[in-house]
Amino acid sequence: MDPMTKMWMSLIGIGLMAIAAVIITFARIKTKGVIKGILSTVAFIMLCIGFLLGLLSII
Repeated sequence: MDPMTKMWMSLIGIGLMAIAAVIITFARIKTKGVIKGILSTVAFIMLCIGFLLGLLSII
């Protein structure tokens, strides 16, 4: 894999993790019930994808 592809994968992974942190913070402070669960699940999925992209950019 060329270095530019690794760079973009890493940046996208970092971006997804940052967005996930914002979403989970918003969900815990401003929402309740089902919406809180949905936002938390979406944030968790984004966090996992960001982690995998970061891991792949290292390999």
